[in-house]
Amino acid sequence: MALRTSCFAENPALIFHGFSTCRVVDPTPSLRPSTLSVSLGNPRPSSGRRRIRRITPAVSTNVDADLPVQHADVKATSSGWREFARRVSGEWDGYGADFSHDGKPIELPEAVVPEAFKEWEVKVFDWQTQCPTLAETEEPELVYKVIKLLPTVGCEADAATRHSIDERWVGGTNNSVSSFAYHHNGCYVAVWPINDKRSANTSKLLELEHCLADPGNQESRVRIVLVVQMIENDGKGSSMVKLRNVRVFREQWYGPFRNGDQLGGCSIREPAFASTEALQNEELVGTWESHEFASRFGNNHPEHVKELLDETSRRLVRDEHGLVLLPKKLWCVYKESEEGKIYGEAGWLLDHDRALTSRCVLLRDGTVEASKSTQSFH
Repeated sequence: MALRTSCFAENPALIFHGFSTCRVVDPTPSLRPSTLSVSLGNPRPSSGRRRIRRITPAVSTNVDADLPVQHADVKATSSGWREFARRVSGEWDGYGADFSHDGKPIELPEAVVPEAFKEWEVKVFDWQTQCPTLAETEEPELVYKVIKLLPTVGCEADAATRHSIDERWVGGTNNSVSSFAYHHNGCYVAVWPINDKRSANTSKLLELEHCLADPGNQESRVRIVLVVQMIENDGKGSSMVKLRNVRVFREQWYGPFRNGDQLGGCSIREPAFASTEALQNEELVGTWESHEFASRFGNNHPEHVKELLDETSRRLVRDEHGLVLLPKKLWCVYKESEEGKIYGEAGWLLDHDRALTSRCVLLRDGTVEASKSTQSFH
């Protein structure tokens, strides 16, 4: 994705790279065939009955009870958005964790950790999370919430308490996204300007969110969020941009949209992950073949919601520069090119020779560039 860093415009210029199919080039004359299927098949199959538990709010929160429990069967503005809406909507539950700019897991605040964990000297890094998501089909509009649940000791499947709710809107009168690029397979890339009261007036925060859906399992996805801090240089027209931290969510689809009123409980298929082994450099670096999908944002392309469309195939070389290694075969990259472009990339290594990749490019000079998306195979 690309964003101009000199100022926060409502629709910053963006470049998206990601969700294209890639394959590491074998040094031998013949290349191994890719095993990725471009067709994701039918909607999610039934995975059996699962235990659920009720959620109790810790504080009074606006849960938007007026939201519909399912989107109407209306005519879509495009077949791509309609398919995307079908795949992205529903109850996504799992775990989320924060990492430092160099990939170290960050412990949860001491105030939310149960006393039993403290007595046992158990460090807690993961939030159990819900992400109820609803995409309309008539218009390119979407809303989701990130609900963090307080840690509990043992299963405690009968109740859970909400710690916080972060609501995000794409499109419509409540729109809070600067740019949003989607692929019909359920992947998307979003740029979110963040109002952080802790930052000085000369400092702005931007979240680059990469959602990667597993092509082999429609009920599994990851969301990798790069939190970027932009600091104005005393009004001299230039900015300092740095990666502040990384946020990761590993999620499973648990059923149709219910506005987060129930949770998969002890049957959650995603375990906590923040303190598990990180990806290794040698698993990622090398030469890849890729197929890219693209959208364009900026002054000449005023719409802030666009579909990622088939563009081109190319080879690329991955190195260790700016590489942040994360658990569960995930990674992100944050670096600046000699031309002054800031690259924010996220990826998921599906197995030893396949991966999904998404890239954002932040432009310091405000130049409008393409938005690209890629699935990668390693």
